[in-house]
Amino acid sequence: MKCRTLLHRNSRGDVSSTVAALKRLAQQAREAGSLSSLLGIEGTAARMYFGAFPSMLVGGAEPIGAEFSQLGRNRRPPLDPLNALLSFCYSMLTKDLVAVTLGVGFDPYLGVYHRSRYGRPSLALDLAEEFRPLIADSVVIGLLNNGEITSSDFIRRAGAVSLTADGRRSVLKAYERRLDTEIRHPVFGYRISYRRVLDVQARLLAAVLIGEVPECIPMVTR
Repeated sequence: MKCRTLLHRNSRGDVSSTVAALKRLAQQAREAGSLSSLLGIEGTAARMYFGAFPSMLVGGAEPIGAEFSQLGRNRRPPLDPLNALLSFCYSMLTKDLVAVTLGVGFDPYLGVYHRSRYGRPSLALDLAEEFRPLIADSVVIGLLNNGEITSSDFIRRAGAVSLTADGRRSVLKAYERRLDTEIRHPVFGYRISYRRVLDVQARLLAAVLIGEVPECIPMVTR
């Protein structure tokens, strides 16, 4: 739902077919009978979403979006500027969620959706799925469309692309601004910063696991 909302709000083109397909996939995910089936649905949805991602970029960001369209979503290492931005923001979000899960009393390496693997913070990655569009993707779109990040903020070396020191500072500032943005929590009704929402959602998950509440309602915006 968050990806559909982001596309609907920010796309400069007609993404109605993609939004409709993502809605159908969301329903299929609710009815998935196995983890492997759910992973397959998630993979299809991710390809469709990232395929439409460049439609949300305008002005000076369009060449960056065009390069992304040719290569698609990639990482380790990122091969184009947009993938470098996405990976950097996802890394920051995961780092913050590792700290949040530790503060709640979780082991961030024991996941639910992401299978536990040595050295991978699987639970933090589980929680990151809820916040990637709301925080990381929104930061990337804003940075590019507002001209806060341009092609000069990237280094190309040995086929990989990374941010310059100045580029990383710009991203960090925008990321912190997003975390400090206040929204109304859909469950509790009060205004709360995204930074605080990370903690609240982790505590809701803990309450579900110990049986205090029946379900963990995801953070959504409209």
